[in-house]
Parts: sequence; C-alpha cells; structure tokens
Amino acid sequence: MPPKADPKISPQDVPVLFQRYRTELQNLAQKIGELESELEEHALVLNTLQPLTKTEPERACYRLIGGVLVQRTVKDVVPALETNYGGIKEVLETLVKTYKGKEEEFNKFQREHKIQMPGRA
Repeated sequence: MPPKADPKISPQDVPVLFQRYRTELQNLAQKIGELESELEEHALVLNTLQPLTKTEPERACYRLIGGVLVQRTVKDVVPALETNYGGIKEVLETLVKTYKGKEEEFNKFQREHKIQMPGRA
C-alpha cells in the first residue's frame, strides 16, 4: 500500500511509488470488473427463477457448491441467491469507494510530485 504523499520522499522513490499506485488501481479495477460480472450473472439467474417461486416452487434446479453440482428446489435456491447477490453488491460498493479514494490519493500524489501522464491535461 503506497504511503501518503510525503515531502520527504526521495526523487528515486517517486517512480516506485507511482508504479505501486498504478498497480493497486489496476488490481482494484480488475476485481471490480469481476464482481460486476458475477453480479450480472446472479441477477440473470434470479430473474429467471423468481417467477418460478410462485408457479413451480418444487421444480428441480442445480447449484454448484464447492465444485459439486447439487440438486435443489427453486424455493431453496432463490433465498440463497438473493443473499449472495446482496453480499456481492455490498462488496462491490465498498471496492468502488476504495477505488475512488485511491484514485484521489494517486492524483494528489501526481500533483505534488508534478507527474504528468501523456495524453492527459
């Protein structure tokens, strides 16, 4: 985790810290993308199964749990999917806030050390 911008940072450390910030932001962005994809998959499955909770609650469906495909009923799977969906959404919101905070910190670091990125104003 890069330290807060400090006037005591030696000029030799600036490129190292710059790269750490960039790497950290890239890793956060990648994780956010993965979670957004997972959230979309959960939403798709929920949109498919929720109408069945009223019409066919005993209908068989399959769920992958720990690498094992397990047969369950729609009425058993939907609550678990809703819980997972909510959890993923919370984690995603937290990661987005973290990303924005890191991005602001990185921009401040760039301003303090007069770092300009090509193609940016």
